[in-house]
Formats: sequence, structure tokens, C-alpha cells
Amino acid sequence: MLQEGAHGKWTVSSSDESTEENSDSEKPSTSSLLDATRGRTSGPQYPCSEARKAAHKRKASPLKLSDKSFSTEIPPAGKQRTSQEGLGWCLSSSDEEPEDQGKHACKETVKEEKCDAPKEYLLNLCKGDELSENQKAEEYNETPSEAQDTWDLLNGENPFRFFLTKVRGIEQSYNSGALHIKDILSPLFGTLVSSAQFNYCIDVGWLVRQYPQEFRKKPLLIVHGEKRESKAELLAQARPYENISFCQAKLDIAFGTHHTKMMLLLYEEGLRVVIHTSNLIAEDWHQKTQGIWLSPLYPRLPQGATGSAGESETNFKSDLISYLLAYNSPALKEWIDLIQEHDLSETRVYLLGSTPGRYQGSDKEKWGHLRLRKLLKEHASSIPAQESWPVVGQFSSIGSMGADGSKWLCSEFQESLVAAGSSVTTLLKCDVPIHLVYPTVNNVRQSLEGYPAGGSLPYSIQTAQKQLWLHSYFHKWSAEVSGRSHAIPHIKTYMRPSPDFQKIAWFLVTSANLSKAAWGALEKNGTQLMIRSYELGVLFLPSAFGFDKGYFHVRGKMLSESNDSAIYFPVPYDLPPEQYGSKDQPWIWNIPYTNAPDTHGNMWVPS
Repeated sequence: MLQEGAHGKWTVSSSDESTEENSDSEKPSTSSLLDATRGRTSGPQYPCSEARKAAHKRKASPLKLSDKSFSTEIPPAGKQRTSQEGLGWCLSSSDEEPEDQGKHACKETVKEEKCDAPKEYLLNLCKGDELSENQKAEEYNETPSEAQDTWDLLNGENPFRFFLTKVRGIEQSYNSGALHIKDILSPLFGTLVSSAQFNYCIDVGWLVRQYPQEFRKKPLLIVHGEKRESKAELLAQARPYENISFCQAKLDIAFGTHHTKMMLLLYEEGLRVVIHTSNLIAEDWHQKTQGIWLSPLYPRLPQGATGSAGESETNFKSDLISYLLAYNSPALKEWIDLIQEHDLSETRVYLLGSTPGRYQGSDKEKWGHLRLRKLLKEHASSIPAQESWPVVGQFSSIGSMGADGSKWLCSEFQESLVAAGSSVTTLLKCDVPIHLVYPTVNNVRQSLEGYPAGGSLPYSIQTAQKQLWLHSYFHKWSAEVSGRSHAIPHIKTYMRPSPDFQKIAWFLVTSANLSKAAWGALEKNGTQLMIRSYELGVLFLPSAFGFDKGYFHVRGKMLSESNDSAIYFPVPYDLPPEQYGSKDQPWIWNIPYTNAPDTHGNMWVPS
């Protein structure tokens, strides 16, 4: 579809036009796989989204700002329009057609054409540019942590067991206490017997190389949601590995995805569960902000233990088994039995999942945002003057929210986020402030990866222009607290901070983006919850960690400096979040950005 703006015409991928429901789901594209079978290597060699394909293409063949071969006419610096034209699109109060948007200049001057990224990581980037793209992918954080560091991590005072992934190119102190996938799979965490990897986007060859040499032939089950050509390609990737088997998650409702990211690791010494936010591809473990919850090592129960043996106060064991049973797959029976045989009583988090289906009666509260509502009502403390406690949602993609907030965001979804204690007070629509954290165009442009980082933020122009009202809730990404302001977030988090942002009533890390497909939407006059996708996260509640005041304190200083993580919850980004300024635009992946270069001196032209 051809669209026109002040900076010329561009083609918008037609794949996003079919449905708004799918805009958050990073739907796999099979065209790159078809290219591969024809001997071309233009795209990634694994199923992934159109947005990630575009990022892959731009990394492989970057367009420099001065590139004369680029077809769009770029005005000389002295004659540039005073608009946001090359930095995105003009937001207006009406639902204009894209053609009209270009005609209304936003009267905002682009002050900087130069790359304004910090020097210390630009130096690292320049070094990186000397490597070929394939070499770089292989070099990404290939070395696991020193044994002593890993041992300290496992046995240190981190009661929350919440970690970030390592980021290449930031000050090393900020990677202290962070994990790479090689650390998680290290023999220091246990002597692996077999494992299961649940994920969305999977590069099988890369995944195998993340396991230590001595564990690479151990049985590995991959749980995925691929169909048709994508499934054939995934299976083809695994042909060289006799130890790999597959479980295809049933996706019977249109536009659903298998978005859950979890590892089940069986050791000679016990069992470990890892719930995280990263796809199983090199880029997701390189220069992005990602979250990980790492369970304790669960010992095997004595033989003959039955019933509720090994259950935690948070009911984690039976909830995890219920989640796995929802797949209705014989391939998972072995793992369900193994979980049954282990002692999960040390778990302090609550499991919060989504599974595809239409749920009524008591089943309605098993999944999605109604599950969050139930957990908060039953286990969170009532908050005094709670209407002044905002909610924060932070995510990497956005689905269709409807014509205004009353359709879903400020009605059923907000009602779940503000539930606390057994009080049945229903707060009025949007009485509670909602802060949504989603990267701006400049966040992406100035990131470690540059514009290609936007490939993991698949918010499309088709969806965005139908919900301009939503953007008034948006806040910039900033993570000085964790040294990750320039590491684009693929983590998804939700929380309830106090008005002064010094405390939080609860914190959730999950695979679920801001979408009805992920969280569920009520149907049939509120009697039925419909969910399209598989999602999984863990909820941290103060009561489960022995905090009787009903909140966690949030530290304002650097994550790596604090010695009392038992007291402060490590929120990985800056609070309070800063609202978009008049010149800020949300990142939209399928339009070009050609006025200002990214940290690599490149432009973004997705097609």
C-alpha cells in the first residue's frame, strides 16, 4: 500500500493491514524462509516478524544518511522543513488519513542532525562495526560469567530472583548481577539431564550453541506455535540434532501466538524454572533490556510423597501444572510428572499466564487480566487513598485498543490493574493515572543498536493512526538506574507505584504486551473472557516476601550499588517515568525515518 508524507512516498507492508488484533504479536513471516529455500540469505534463517525482517535487512544493507542511491529526496540541512517529517509522522487530534498527515506540518524543529549518543558506547559500536554481521551474532556475549560471579549470583542476597540480561556496550558495573543465556545453562546452575524451551522466535542452531558442550546432546523439547511453512522451517533447522523434539502449541483462535518464554531445566540435583522475556535468537540477548525470573533449585521430593506435597504458599506448583495442562499435549506429560515429583515450596512469586480460549464461570479468573485481578484482590493489601496510586505499564508492542479508553484500557483492563484487597470499591473510569512506557523514535535512534532496534517494537502505522488518543498516556524509556537507557526494552512490566514513586504495591514481569490478544477481552456482556495467545509472567507481592506493610520500597540509585536488595525492589527503569514532550513520537516500525542518523550513522527505510 502506497502512502505519501512530506518526505516522499513509501510502501507500507500489507501484512499489517489485515487486522489490528495482530499488530502486537510479531506475527511470523514466512517470506524470509522461502527466500532461504531459494538460496537467498536476505532475511534471518528462522521464522520471525515483518518488523524484525526489516531490521535484519537494514543491518545487512544499511542506508547512510548521505547515501545518494536512496530514492527519497532528503533536503539539505540548511533548507530542512521545521517538522518531524523524517522522524516519523505528525500526531493530530483527529483520525486523519496518512496522506493528510503529511500536509499539516507539526511546527517542531529537529534540533540535531548529528548522532548524540554517549561517547563511551559509540567507541564500542565502532569496534563492533569491524566485524561481519554473522561474526557479530556469534560473538554476542559468547563467554559465560566467571564461575565466582555466577556462584555469587546464585547464593547472594537476591530474594526476588529477578535479573536483567547482560548488555554489550554498557559500563561493566551495570552487568554485575545480570545474566546471559549461557550463564543460565551453565553447569554451575546444575548438571543438566534434559530441558524444555518454550518460546516464540527460535534460532535452533544458535540455541544449541548456548548450551555447554557437555549438555548439547541432552534431550531438548522445543515448545512453539509455528504453522505451515514456518513450522517446516523450524523442524528443518533441527534436523542435524537427534536430541531435539517438538511440541506445537494449539492456536485455534485467529491471530494468536505462542508468546510465552520459559525454560524447564531438569538436573541430576533437581529442577529449575526460568520465566523470561527474550526470544531464542542472538539479538535478544545482546543489546536489549530483558527480564528473567530464575527459580530456586527445586529438590526432588521423597518417594511416595503425594497430593499437595512441595506446594508453595503462592500455589505456584499447581498453577504451573495447570498452565502446562492447558496445552493438552502428550509431549508435556513427562514434564508435568517431573514437576509433580519436585518440591517447589520455596517459590515466592505467583504465576500469571494466558492460554487461548473463551472462558466462562470460574474459569474466567484462571488466565489473563482477570487472573491478575483475582490475585490482587486476594493477596494484595488495600491501599489507603488508592485512587492516587498510579498504574504503570511498560511493553514493546501495542495492539488495537479501540476508539477510546472506555473500550478496554480504562475499563476492564484498568479495573484489573487497580484491584487491591477485598474491597469492592469500583473506581471511576481513568480516575487512577495510567503511565504507559513505550520507546520514542529518539529512544530507538539513540540506542546501542540504532534504528534496527525498532524491529522488536512492532507497533504499526495502521494501528497507531486509529488510536491517537492512546499516545497521551505515553512516557519515554529511561533506565539510568540500570545503565540501560540505550538498551531498547523488550521486557514487559506492570506495577502500582505510590504517588511519590518511592514504593510499589506489586510488580509483574511477563511476556504480555499491551493487547487484548495477550490479556484477554470480555465478551457476552462480561460473562466470557476471550484470549488469543499464550503468555506467561510472575507477580511479586509484598506479602509473599514477608513485607507486612503492603509495599516494596523502590531504590532510586544504581542497581549495581545497593547492598540491601532484600529491602528495595529492583525496578529496572527510572521512576517516575517522563511523559512524551511535544516533539516526541512513539516508535512505529513500518514508516521511514530519514532526517536524523542513528548511532551507526544510518537511516531507517523498512521496505
